[in-house]
Amino acid sequence: MSIRILSEQLVHQIAAGEVIERPASVVKELLENSLDAGARRVEIEIEEGGVRLCRVRDDGCGIERDELLLALTRHATSKIATIADLEAVGTLGFRGEALPSIASVSRMRLVSRSASMANGHAVTAENGTFTDPIPAPHPQGTTVEVRDLFFNVPARRKFLRSERTESQHLVRTVERLALSRFDVAWTLMAGRRRLADYPAADSESERTDRIGRVLGEDFAASALYVEHQGAGCALAGWLGLPTHARAQADMQYLYLNGRMVRDRLLAAAIRQAYDDVLYHGRQPAYVLFLAMDPARVDVNAHPAKLEVRFREPRQVRDFIFHSVSRALEATRPRVLGGGVDGAGAMRASGPIARDFWPARGAGQNDLGLGVAEAQMEPWRAPAANRTVGSGASTPVAESASAPLGHAIAQLHGVYILTQTATGLILVDMHAAHERTTYERMKAALREAESIPAQQLLVPAMVTLSATDAELAEQHAEMLAKAGLEIARSGPTGVAVRAVPAWLPAADHATLLRDVLADLRDTGTSRRTEEAIEQVLGTMACHGAVRANRQLTIPEMDALLREMERSVRSDQCVHGRPTWAFVSMAELDRLFLRGR
Repeated sequence: MSIRILSEQLVHQIAAGEVIERPASVVKELLENSLDAGARRVEIEIEEGGVRLCRVRDDGCGIERDELLLALTRHATSKIATIADLEAVGTLGFRGEALPSIASVSRMRLVSRSASMANGHAVTAENGTFTDPIPAPHPQGTTVEVRDLFFNVPARRKFLRSERTESQHLVRTVERLALSRFDVAWTLMAGRRRLADYPAADSESERTDRIGRVLGEDFAASALYVEHQGAGCALAGWLGLPTHARAQADMQYLYLNGRMVRDRLLAAAIRQAYDDVLYHGRQPAYVLFLAMDPARVDVNAHPAKLEVRFREPRQVRDFIFHSVSRALEATRPRVLGGGVDGAGAMRASGPIARDFWPARGAGQNDLGLGVAEAQMEPWRAPAANRTVGSGASTPVAESASAPLGHAIAQLHGVYILTQTATGLILVDMHAAHERTTYERMKAALREAESIPAQQLLVPAMVTLSATDAELAEQHAEMLAKAGLEIARSGPTGVAVRAVPAWLPAADHATLLRDVLADLRDTGTSRRTEEAIEQVLGTMACHGAVRANRQLTIPEMDALLREMERSVRSDQCVHGRPTWAFVSMAELDRLFLRGR
């Protein structure tokens, strides 16, 4: 076949394949245009999952009559004019591709009225043919009707799913945008069915209500609020507690300057911040908003604008990691609103926590709280040590200094029972002791500037690519601080002379390669720290009190006070909860009291 110039219509349809995948893609592009136009109310109507009809109506600034046809022209936009505008773009759309791409694969009608126009005007587009604007009644704003999606591209239409599936994709699209703009009212209708309805949320309670409707009431009631600034970035939003983690990553919403993004660097930083408190294989839930200078990020990486590139990825990654990690450190028992709460509604702000660098080795004697074997069952303890049946001997009401109350008994050698002014708390003593021990060991290792290294009698030879060998040589000083002493031994060879003292039996070659992979991607790595933390977690687990080890009341109280002082004490090292609260109201319901 000879070389030829493609027809303009075919060019548009090829371009549409990069932007328009399904009805939800159409609605996403149209809704982003509505937001860029300053809309405060957006209404979406669909038929047959959006395949037969997608209608989006907004109350934005509208389009001038003379610009209606221009809006359907490829690469025509009001968002940018120069390369400088592109490098600092702050709008959701800017490529000038959405409307012409949609028009090339559907039957489109565009009606709009600007504030300067006495009435609205409409244009239609089908198979590359546009009509001239004609008068049409319309309030200020714009309505876009997209009918018979992919009617002229049957190969694409075959890949669409059932009406129910396509409708679900549309609902999720509206949910994502509804979380990005609380000040905008959103409705999604399918015939007479209301699939989504989110009134404008201006107050804190209204925003909480919208989050609860999208992510569930449990998330809204217990989410940890984070707000932090630093490194030229600002992060705000809600972090789901580790106890509300999920099997899938289906409740992770991350916005950059108001734009929903999917970025592996940021997602990995958030996931890493949860490592210490998340149960194996579980995924955190969160709604986070990152704001930064638009000039520091490239949003023009992909036509769908979901992928971004950072000018300083390491700095942004570290900011996200430390902000989330510091917020999760605050998950400890405390008094809230007359009851005991783990972390819900807390606010985390202030300086970033310093980097983790282990110090001296913690010996086995550092593991325990000094608990001893009791000489009798806790429920038979002397009256001086008990609160049961001795109403005035020990205060039981929780306070700011003792939110977990005071121990009254040990149940089956596994759980500590404590009484508070508002109910009953059960503490898994092994899980709680494991967490407090682990945090003490980590704190003991933070003070030194480098990880202690163990010299190898015979250096371990590792073969790398020439690029990785060069990278290892360039970062030799940083690797040494992490306990990995290396020396270049040829174009593709590296000799590992020392390894972190806490990891003498580690796979040195795999560890080095993993560290170098992180350095390539982000310019930093926590592989050695993570490996050491795993060792500390194992040691803490083995050193924690075991089931059927009976404690005295003072020993149980000592563990409770240690939990209240320790960070992340709501979960053990493996992510399991360490305590649970049962209110008096719940107990009363069990026994039908007051009915």
